[in-house]
Amino acid sequence: MQLRQLEDIFGLPLYEQIGRTIRLTEAGQEFEQYAVAAVGQLRQLDDAMAARRGLHKGRVHLAMVSTAKYFVPMLLVRFRRKFPDIDVTLQIHNRDSIMALLMRNEVDLVIMGRAPDAIDCVAAPFASNPLGVVCAPEHPLSRRRNAPIAILNEQEFVVREPGSGTRHAMERLFAEHHVRPRIVMEMPSNETIKQAVMAGMGMSFLSLRTTRQELTTGHLVLLDIDGLPIVRHWHITHLTARRLSPAASAFKDFLIEEAEALVRSWA
Repeated sequence: MQLRQLEDIFGLPLYEQIGRTIRLTEAGQEFEQYAVAAVGQLRQLDDAMAARRGLHKGRVHLAMVSTAKYFVPMLLVRFRRKFPDIDVTLQIHNRDSIMALLMRNEVDLVIMGRAPDAIDCVAAPFASNPLGVVCAPEHPLSRRRNAPIAILNEQEFVVREPGSGTRHAMERLFAEHHVRPRIVMEMPSNETIKQAVMAGMGMSFLSLRTTRQELTTGHLVLLDIDGLPIVRHWHITHLTARRLSPAASAFKDFLIEEAEALVRSWA
């Protein structure tokens, strides 16, 4: 009903229905861009007024890449113990989708690995993120020691989907060392990848923050390869132009000051 009222006001069709599918027209897509920007400005207005009140309460709109889900819930529990009056809403996506949310100014803060280069933003590291190659205990390379990274050439790999930060880190590392693995399957879930590796489908390049339990129990093995694991960092990120509310600032400061020790002990 509201969409029809908007169409009456502007004298243009904003959406069309084909069978059971509803999609925006070109006019509707342009309208959506302005609507997203307006909602973002309203949120910033709320943040600005909250900053003037100087209160550590309110709401934080947080988004994170899917790999961070192994430790962020624990951090949220610790944060809420310190700031019980601050509510956090959470979205989980792969890196490409997170970048889109950030560019559209739809969230206060983003937790991601590599900081974006093409967006004017502030990215502060708050925890280490080691990445390495894991395989099943029965894999022929599982017992090798101090192996050169070239040993991974032509090995079968189960990998994250394009758009994943982990996938990008793997491709960048392998390109630097001229390693060409055989990609046998792409999967959008770390959990599914771990199950596939344990079943013998191949090896994988993963954040070790996602594999601690499987490595401890012996269901997965971390390959002993020169130069690995590589250590990257998790970043808390926001647009440079975005004025953080006291609640968002409190969450950012909490991560920078306390998250490293908590993440190390948890994952």
